Amino acid sequence: MNEVIKFLKENPVQYFATIGLDGKPKVRPFQFMIEQDEKLYFCTNNQKDVFEQIKKYPYIEVTTSSPRFEWIRLSGKVVISKDIEIKKTIIKTSDLVKSLYKTAENPIFEIFYIEDAKAVIADFSGNPPVEYRL
Repeated sequence: MNEVIKFLKENPVQYFATIGLDGKPKVRPFQFMIEQDEKLYFCTNNQKDVFEQIKKYPYIEVTTSSPRFEWIRLSGKVVISKDIEIKKTIIKTSDLVKSLYKTAENPIFEIFYIEDAKAVIADFSGNPPVEYRL
């Protein structure tokens, strides 16, 4: 788990893939927020298309790469959470999120984690990819 979190933090712009409501793939930049109780949390706005997409089709994939040509693929099922304490932690730790939502109680501010997550970190070294179950 630590290697996955480190990779996501060191490469903060990730690309989040969903199935659109039209049945076609959708990808957009996203950012990992925090790990809490061995769960990887992200956040979004419930007014965005992505929120409706993850409610209807909860299986997603996230990817990013490093300047050293390493990459991660993280996949699993989205679970939307209403945990106000985790929302407060995210607001405290992310200036961007705080600027967007102001408070954890903002009704459009949503958090979610990835359940039954699988992460694979790979590179061009010729070594086999390293797989993690989270």
